[in-house]
Amino acid sequence: MSHASPAAVKPVEFTHRQILTILGGLMMGMFLAALDQTIMATATRTIADDLHGFDLQAWATTAFLITSTISTPLYGKLSDIYGRRPFFLFAIGVFIVGSFLCGLSDNMWQLAAFRAIQGIGAGGLMSLALAIIGDIVPPRERAKYQGYFLAVFGTASVLGPILGGFFAGADNILGTAGWRWVFFINVPIGIAAMAVVAKVLHLPHHRVDHRIDWPGALTLILGLVPLLTVAEQGRDWGWDSGRAIACYVIGVVGLIGFILAERAYKEEALLPLRLFGNRTVAVGAASSTILGMAMFGGLMTVPLYLQIVKGSSATMAGLQMIPFVVGIMAGSITSGQLISRTGRYRIFPIVGSTLMVIALFLFSLVGADTPLWQTMLVMVLMGLGLGSNMQPMITAVQNAVSPREIGTATGAVTFFRSMGGTLGTAVFLSVLFNVLPGNIRDAFTSAQKTPEFQAALQADPAQQELLKHATSSDALNDTSFLSQLSDVIAHPFKVGFSDSVHVVYLIAFGVMLIGLVVVFFLPELPLAQRSAQQARAEAALQAETED
Repeated sequence: MSHASPAAVKPVEFTHRQILTILGGLMMGMFLAALDQTIMATATRTIADDLHGFDLQAWATTAFLITSTISTPLYGKLSDIYGRRPFFLFAIGVFIVGSFLCGLSDNMWQLAAFRAIQGIGAGGLMSLALAIIGDIVPPRERAKYQGYFLAVFGTASVLGPILGGFFAGADNILGTAGWRWVFFINVPIGIAAMAVVAKVLHLPHHRVDHRIDWPGALTLILGLVPLLTVAEQGRDWGWDSGRAIACYVIGVVGLIGFILAERAYKEEALLPLRLFGNRTVAVGAASSTILGMAMFGGLMTVPLYLQIVKGSSATMAGLQMIPFVVGIMAGSITSGQLISRTGRYRIFPIVGSTLMVIALFLFSLVGADTPLWQTMLVMVLMGLGLGSNMQPMITAVQNAVSPREIGTATGAVTFFRSMGGTLGTAVFLSVLFNVLPGNIRDAFTSAQKTPEFQAALQADPAQQELLKHATSSDALNDTSFLSQLSDVIAHPFKVGFSDSVHVVYLIAFGVMLIGLVVVFFLPELPLAQRSAQQARAEAALQAETED
């Protein structure tokens, strides 16, 4: 009988202060990924104009989305085999390099290529941070700490549009075009995050040699690249165009190949199919997909509503989203504390999904004349629902799998949420832009019969020319003309937009109803009292002792 050296497998118990220090480094890494998504929302148009590639701007988003989505499960699996720390540092490093290169871009194609590099880093920032928390904090305490992560996203969703608007609006900062600082700002934050993580994150790792599932990785890329591309570009190409159909066919072939590869690799697969036989993982994956659809697909229209209907600037719209952030933080912190005290988690995704269903229905009732404070109350409700849903589900999935598979399981849930978000964005944007022209025309037709509208036109004949633009197909490409219209004449356009947003929210409401049904199938398992690395270390020590 041979005994392992205690240093090789001895579990480490982290104090609350040590966990918070590590958490600081993880949150800085996650902040990079979260800020990047929101800061680009308000700066993209300025960047596209400056690089003379307005018609190519979607590719900068698509390239980032494809690489970040595909790399997520790869990070999860590889970190399970080789350890989290090197891959998290690698993810931050790649993100920094990609950000710096983006800031140096001379044209839109270069920007898209460098955004793809950024995405490779971003794919590991979220899933690995969640997996590392799973390594060092027992499930019973985990949700309490994971609430901080949602606070990071909340902060980024407010700061992003403000910083994006500031940088995009500045002609020159330190001798460089203002918009380039949208990317350069990631460099010092990323370097600071790397320094903190390198110093404080030292996890014992008992390596187990495995084959790497390269066929699974390659077929996943073959399946997802065309499907994500058509999801982002299909509205411009036409969903039944030759390019779109080719993407569908290649994507389906790739996904079939991926499933066959995963069956062949069994336990060593990138996403072991056996995992989805675990009811908690299956519910978590399905729920995360639906949550991603409802969250991204539904909420992306709120800033549009605030800017177009309420006349807010991009920066002001970011500030007006603060109630949503407050809701997320309140929901995540409350659910985390209650899970820690009671050891029960199942109720929170159910309550969270119920709140989201109610919020999406209330959003569908918001019109052009709805007071802003009412819309903000619904934002709080939506935030509470999201905050009560996302982290408890991650905790449930991590608790339900072997400590050796935490990275793979966390990567899978994050992957499916990202896929749901992409699908939701594609579907809801297509719906919005399909119904929008007709609703705007109908609103103007109704308004033109009113004496107030006719009087406004006669008072200022120049409004007639602007009105032609408001009802043309080009109106949706640039809505700045709304500020030049009188309130009476601009009102029908806002009504048409609000009516179109109603359709989006009603579809999101229906999707979230399905999500509510799905979370009722989530089982309630006792939450472990040991962290994953403690459980792994004890199992390894026992195995070596038995040899």
